[in-house]
Amino acid sequence: MYCYTKIQEDMYWIGGNDRKLSMFEGAIPMTEGMAYNSYFIDDEKTVVLDTVDDSVVRVFDDNLDHLLNGRGLDYIIINHVEPDHSASLCELVRRHPETKIVATSKIKNMLKNYVSWNLDDNFLQVEEGEELSTGKHVFTFVNTPMVHWPEVMMTYEKTTGTLFSADAFGIFGAHDGNIFADCYDFDRDWLPAARRYYTTIVGKFGKFTMGALKKASGLDIKMICPLHGYIIRKDFEKYLAAYTAWGTYTAEEQGVLVLYASPYGNTKNGAEILANELAAKGVDKMKLIDVSHTDPMYILPEVFRFSNLVIATTTYNGDMFIKMEEALTELRSMGVSNKKVSIIQSGSWAPTAGKKVQEMTDQLTGTEYVGDMVTIKGTVKEDSREALVALADAIAESLK
Repeated sequence: MYCYTKIQEDMYWIGGNDRKLSMFEGAIPMTEGMAYNSYFIDDEKTVVLDTVDDSVVRVFDDNLDHLLNGRGLDYIIINHVEPDHSASLCELVRRHPETKIVATSKIKNMLKNYVSWNLDDNFLQVEEGEELSTGKHVFTFVNTPMVHWPEVMMTYEKTTGTLFSADAFGIFGAHDGNIFADCYDFDRDWLPAARRYYTTIVGKFGKFTMGALKKASGLDIKMICPLHGYIIRKDFEKYLAAYTAWGTYTAEEQGVLVLYASPYGNTKNGAEILANELAAKGVDKMKLIDVSHTDPMYILPEVFRFSNLVIATTTYNGDMFIKMEEALTELRSMGVSNKKVSIIQSGSWAPTAGKKVQEMTDQLTGTEYVGDMVTIKGTVKEDSREALVALADAIAESLK
């Protein structure tokens, strides 16, 4: 049965929610589900903007059938080819052979990898800045490559000031009935989910994000409709500020994130001594994470959030502990930059993990090292405790 939401006079959300999803893209753990957004414009010419993932195709089909009410579908605008937004395209075109697919040449070339028919038969190629009128509505197109695939574009509807933003401004999580972001608490509901979405999906492509924001700043935007998450219709400056921070790798918090790997608790003891000393020096924005119990996809957004990163790891087969290596590999993969880094190494007989950590953090752009590397041999003793206190002094000074 259809289950859609009217978002403007003749504009509808026709997507669906998957609450059974446990692993997005086979890599990102999910507990809150995922919304797959598609949009329908009921004009002289009928328009669908992007399709949906296979998991919600049934309600998508019901929604569109109900709104078309026996009419044909004139246009399908494709902003992003990734299968979670285009998986149902083939079936939709089969059901509506009269439709024209509207997109750029880059999107056409990418679509050829996913469809089995001749796209030339029903493809309307558009270029950046070109306009398409469907009656009351006028659509224009903005190339936004690498946010986060190379073919991505956004579509701007000039009459209503609506930006269909593809994956930009998306967040993790299914809708809880309400589809508009202003129905939720920004700091509690939107920001953490958006931060995790951005850092795990788009994070590597900060300069392209900033390029997309620059283009968007030249548009008179009254509503942003992303392909995941909530529609934004007010307080745009809050959302733009968050994206600007992430896109420029600017910390949201002048504070300290401590990542530790500690099979027997001794490295953990050192990490907690450091944290207690920092607290005594007035550092109130701080978080400790045991990498053995936290997936790298939850660690990554916290790294983006904090200015200072402390990496405390035991030595494992002459290298850093494997769970720390997994976490740091993800940071490198997603382009983490501009971090103040401090290192604690430990080991029972030959603590050498610190060198391996530094080799990896040297590969992050803009890394600044704070304090001397602390070595814990076996357990924390008075000399290593004094070194931790000195490191706390250096970190606290770097936060001023």
